[in-house]
Amino acid sequence: MVNTYGKKVSALSVPERLLLGPGPSNSHPLVLQALANQPVGHLDPYYIDLMAEVQALLRHVWQTENRLTLPMSGTGSAAMEATIANIVEPGDTVLVGIKGYFGNRLADMASRYQAKVQTIEKSWGEVFSIEELEQALNNYRPSVLALVHAETSTGVCQPMDGVGDLCRKYNCLLVLDTVTSLGSVPVFLDQWKVDLAYSCSQKGLSCPPGLGPFTMNKRAEEKLKNRKGKVPNWYLDVSLLNKYWGSDRVYHHTAPVNMNFGIRESLRLLIDEGLENSWKRHIKNANLLWSGLEKLGLELHVDEAYRLPTLTTVKIPDGVDGKAFSLHLLNSFGVEIGGGLGELAGKVWRIGLMGYNSKKENVDKILNLFDTELSRFKS
Repeated sequence: MVNTYGKKVSALSVPERLLLGPGPSNSHPLVLQALANQPVGHLDPYYIDLMAEVQALLRHVWQTENRLTLPMSGTGSAAMEATIANIVEPGDTVLVGIKGYFGNRLADMASRYQAKVQTIEKSWGEVFSIEELEQALNNYRPSVLALVHAETSTGVCQPMDGVGDLCRKYNCLLVLDTVTSLGSVPVFLDQWKVDLAYSCSQKGLSCPPGLGPFTMNKRAEEKLKNRKGKVPNWYLDVSLLNKYWGSDRVYHHTAPVNMNFGIRESLRLLIDEGLENSWKRHIKNANLLWSGLEKLGLELHVDEAYRLPTLTTVKIPDGVDGKAFSLHLLNSFGVEIGGGLGELAGKVWRIGLMGYNSKKENVDKILNLFDTELSRFKS
């Protein structure tokens, strides 16, 4: 047989990186160890038991009792789309709060499911007030309000007090993006009266990308049950997935077994630490980062009251090539930080301290690099 590739393929050799960008974060060694196990069958009794355990652990981390809680076999964007695909029908009015890149993604997804999309917008780095949200709900009378709790593009955290009550008052479902908050920032889905939420495996949970935690409550289940037609996305149809992740265990797809080994271990580590301890660790290290950056004369993009402990946006000083500096950190020191997205492209760096990576030695390292290396990139 002819080798059409034309050369010998070398063994995989991955460079060592410290991932201090917007995600993914580095994984705990025990998570990597869990991933390295030989797979079992996706209907093996051992795996069935593990599935139930993962669901229970996710409920705890999200602070919810939602029966339908599971990790979607796909990245966080798959879980995002699952929230829209299952409860949006053609002609439904969906109100999306846009204050960054991922609000725009929600609006785009809803439009693809033939929703009548309405938007309320804030500058990238600001949050919605409860009064602004109520005015929009009163104006548009949507069936769904979709908000990003932790906006990865801006580093802003949306306050949620009273939002769920508003959605009940105006008879709409509340969808919440917790991609950059789950496990690292206080999240109380049941207390906040959130109807559907989603996240990812690779940020606060410090598992590699590949799973998208998803949850929906009884109000959302009722909307799904009363659809006029089938969910248009077969793969993400929760009415089908429920038969696999529920008590029936009816085959739906070949699940990424080893990814679920990994997320089970990451959730175990988080619960061993304690949710409140994790939240405290993240804010403590974020405060060290914020004060250190400001001492170096750098300006942060988001008002301190609304900053995410997991993702900090730093304004790129005038005359500095932000992309060149990021590449220098990566190529010379193996440290990754992110650049801006959308309206903030070329204007900010994004520094992540998520999950396993939120520790003082990483704060000290990135501050030292900014202190010693940034001056070389000033004109």
